[in-house]
Amino acid sequence: MNDARLAPGDAAPDFTLPDADGNEVSLSALRGRRVIVYFYPAAMTPGCTKEACDFRDSLSSLAAAGFAVLGISPDAPSKLAKFRDRDGLTFPLLSDPQHVALTAYGAWGEKMMYGKTSVGVIRSTFVVGPDGRIERAQYGVKATGHVARLRQELGV
Repeated sequence: MNDARLAPGDAAPDFTLPDADGNEVSLSALRGRRVIVYFYPAAMTPGCTKEACDFRDSLSSLAAAGFAVLGISPDAPSKLAKFRDRDGLTFPLLSDPQHVALTAYGAWGEKMMYGKTSVGVIRSTFVVGPDGRIERAQYGVKATGHVARLRQELGV
């Protein structure tokens, strides 16, 4: 297990993962743009739905400010497609069942839930600059209110 955490200035680990339709999406293909990459535990759960809908509702202002958004979870593409269709999500949801990107970003590991330690997705958000370097790294974020805070920090 990789407990390495990324920090501003670090090179963003590249990844190529399938989206909800099985099409491969690579971070490197978005080079030249600022990209918000966020990791969430499970599609269709209340907290993850709230966070995804907040990103969806903020997408036009984020896009106008030059940001792309990618959501990544261990869910299979078929579940991501249901999630996207149910909630009208308009940005790519990527499937990482082998935890490749999750581990590279330090978003897979031990976490506390309801007083118990478990291993899983650490809800995390990264802003990757046009040069492919990490501009912001936020670990253990709360689903509710997170997108509004991020927008405030980014001046969007």
